[in-house]
Amino acid sequence: MEWWEIAVDTAHDGLDAVCAKLAGLGIDSFSVQDGAAFAEDRRTAPDWELVDESLCARMEGLCRIAFYLPAGQDETVRAVRNALDALPAEYPGLPFGPLRVEMTALREEDWADGWKQYYKPLPIGRRLLIQPEWEPLGDTQGRVVFRNNPGMSFGTGEHETTRMCLQELDRLVSGGETVLDVGCGSGILSICALLLGAESADAMDIDPNAVAVARRNAADNGFAPDRYRAAPGNLLEPAHSDAWPGPYQLILANLVADLVIALAPTLARRLASGGRLIASGVIGPRRDEVVAALEAAGLRLEGESELRDWRCFVAGPVSR
Repeated sequence: MEWWEIAVDTAHDGLDAVCAKLAGLGIDSFSVQDGAAFAEDRRTAPDWELVDESLCARMEGLCRIAFYLPAGQDETVRAVRNALDALPAEYPGLPFGPLRVEMTALREEDWADGWKQYYKPLPIGRRLLIQPEWEPLGDTQGRVVFRNNPGMSFGTGEHETTRMCLQELDRLVSGGETVLDVGCGSGILSICALLLGAESADAMDIDPNAVAVARRNAADNGFAPDRYRAAPGNLLEPAHSDAWPGPYQLILANLVADLVIALAPTLARRLASGGRLIASGVIGPRRDEVVAALEAAGLRLEGESELRDWRCFVAGPVSR
């Protein structure tokens, strides 16, 4: 099967709006390469001499969002281009940079083999180790191990937003919690919650491929469907408004700012007394909007972390 790799280059301040626009088109499985991280990796990673110098120069000060589509989805590509063209008018004054779109044809097996060499074991917090399933397991130093094969779904643990969520899980999970993972991607967050001691997890994503990957990862890590339930769904759609009612002790929402804002009221209703929402995927300029939406939904900000201008919030019911 042939695929297209589609990359969109934008200025950092426009990143969140671009991600939200893609998610609105049903594209929620993508990777984000921050230009600052690009520059840092170029200085420190041994393989960077293999990277095209022109790409390094073009990425300076920009962010790259990459996603994959089966070859032949011309209508989706046109919808993406039209949506990007409309963004400057929708957000006047927000710098978007070039909004450059690049398409590369590749075979699925080439993609599957090519990216794995850059995905290595990743310790997070005090207790977690994210382990690619194809890598040999070395000394875990007593950490719980999440064996991951993200396939073409978002969720390796390397992106700042995912890492901050995992750090909060490492801090907050004490045992026995019920979990809801909204926009689960590879299932990395909710499965790690179970590995840390949570009792059960419900996971949802608008991408059926992500749901399949999450189910497989749960099974590979030893969790049967009675403890890990993943299904396609979108809480913003009326047909799913009553799904996954909870209440949950932990709700995970590693999305983008616009989706966190839109979902804040429905997530707050599903949160148990004494529960916590972990929300991430928010860039610095959108911070105040997201906090205001959480507070308007009846939640109180309890914690906030930041990595490379990405924000992660922990919030709980005001009535706690």
